[in-house]
Amino acid sequence: MKITSLETIRVNVPLKPHMTAKTSHGEHSTSPYLIVRIHTDEGLVGLGEATLSPLWSGETVPGCKAILEDLIAPVLIGLDPTEINKLRHLLDRCIRFNPFAKAAIEMALWDLKGKALGVPVYQLLGGKVRDEIPIKLVVWSLEVPQAEALAGQFLDWGAQCLKVKVGLNPDQDVARVQAVRKLAGPNIPIGIDANGGWSPTIARQTLNRLESSNILFAEQPIPPTNIDALAELRGHTSIPIMADESVFTLEDAWNLTASRAADILSCYPGKHGGIGTTVEIANVARAAGIVCSIGSNMELGVGSAAMLHVAAACPAIDSETYPADILGPLYHESDLLTEPLKLGPVAALVPEGPGLGVELDEELLEKYRDDSTTAKQLA
Repeated sequence: MKITSLETIRVNVPLKPHMTAKTSHGEHSTSPYLIVRIHTDEGLVGLGEATLSPLWSGETVPGCKAILEDLIAPVLIGLDPTEINKLRHLLDRCIRFNPFAKAAIEMALWDLKGKALGVPVYQLLGGKVRDEIPIKLVVWSLEVPQAEALAGQFLDWGAQCLKVKVGLNPDQDVARVQAVRKLAGPNIPIGIDANGGWSPTIARQTLNRLESSNILFAEQPIPPTNIDALAELRGHTSIPIMADESVFTLEDAWNLTASRAADILSCYPGKHGGIGTTVEIANVARAAGIVCSIGSNMELGVGSAAMLHVAAACPAIDSETYPADILGPLYHESDLLTEPLKLGPVAALVPEGPGLGVELDEELLEKYRDDSTTAKQLA
């Protein structure tokens, strides 16, 4: 089997009006992403998704589109898409960084290999270690009444775990978390996520104020550049520390675990450049005696499917203790799929079809298309 063309499709899918995001990174009301289709000479098509966020990873849709079409497509066309490790190496030789662009290609390769062999991606990863993946729903950094309303909606749905965004104003952060805790009662696990918005001093003070609220974890409480400060903070709180923005690469995972700077690593394919590196990072954590949790960049259907396969197959990902952030389709107006993913609100199920197990809905793709498609054809 040979790759014959690489197709990129710009889409822009709004979040539902009452569920638009607000974090210390800013506000997120619509998702301008890139869908990728890799075509082959055997008629099989692999699907990928680049969930692009300039303030989070520095990647934009125009930049990603140019990288995929001008740099990566000429290298991949004519090659066997099932040789994933070889092609991962070629992707890294095309351009440094840009993990979400690379992830869109790499997940499409896994999708193609699964379709070629007639098995789900989780089987290619060694098989399932769990039949369902517990998930949590996120309450944004809203004013307390709005945060209570959103949390109440999730609890009415039956959600069994929540994450509250913090990192903007310590007093408001504490009030928001305490309000959600009061509403949820003592038995619903609640984590917090500052997205690196607190200074080390503010983080220490604020975590101390939240000790009595029975917090499941504190995700990226301080900026990602200072591992020593994160390790010091971990030593001053009983709340488990989760690293997210601090761990993009395999080297990041090694440095964090060697420094004992985190109790949990947040990982997912988009941030790490693909499924392969996500599994490698989870194995580094496992070797260090810590666990991983599946994070999110508000993926649509294809990206969420890739996360589900990793979460189902990877022993180092402890979704039972730290439920996954596989939630993007619940917040968006559409996931662009012919059949919606089975997402909770308590637990999610991995698709059982070949490859990623999902197909794009052409009508929805056209409805949310943001640009004409471009394909690089095999000469």
